Formats: sequence, C-alpha cells, structure tokens
Amino acid sequence: MKKNKVKIIYIFLGIILILTIVGAKDNSNKQLNYKNNYIMQNSDEWKAPAYADKLVNRLKDLVKASQKGKEIFDVQCAICHGVEGKGDGAAGMGLTPRPADLTSKKVQSQSDGAIYWKITTGKPPMA
Repeated sequence: MKKNKVKIIYIFLGIILILTIVGAKDNSNKQLNYKNNYIMQNSDEWKAPAYADKLVNRLKDLVKASQKGKEIFDVQCAICHGVEGKGDGAAGMGLTPRPADLTSKKVQSQSDGAIYWKITTGKPPMA
C-alpha cells in the first residue's frame, strides 16, 4: 500500500514535469498566462481557474516523466511535503498554511491541469 502511494506521487510529479517542459496549452493552443489568472479564495480553499481543467496532458503515462518527477520532488518538494507527500516534511512543520497532503482525496481528485496550475503559480509560503 505504501509503495502505491509513493508511485502515485511520482507519477503526479512526472506529469507536472512533462507539462512544464512541453508547455501547457489550452485546447485552442493559446498559451495560458497563469500569473494574471491567480485565484485564491481564503486560506483554506485554493482553486485553480476553470480554464486549468481544460489543459491537456499529452504525456500522462510516460515512465521517464515519472522518474524525472521523483528526482524533482526529492529535491524541491519533499523537504516540505514529506518523502511520501503527506505534508509532513521537516521544513513544512513551521509553515502557515501547512503543506498539502498530496496523497489526499482532495488533491488526487483535481485535474492534472489544476494541479499543474497550482504548482507553477504557487501559493505563499510555497515557492
């Protein structure tokens, strides 16, 4: 069970990496401007704009993306989100708000585009 959760996180990060490399585009191939479309309600709720759900992940099932995603996660994300992505990393303990549990149903139920938007946009204190 533990290995499956870790695998899900790596796949998730691989998807993000691929979208970052290829460049996320909407269905009409217009480049999206994330910084100008930042949507943040209150500190408990953070929603990506509706157009983020329309982003197409063209490289979703590539193994190399998952491997590269793990490498990036280990260096950039695990310090706050924890090795297993549960939001329990050492540096995340003192943050407000606390880092998200990437294995939670709330995170896992979001579209790849919404997750991509959140990672590339960030939300303080997230880089």
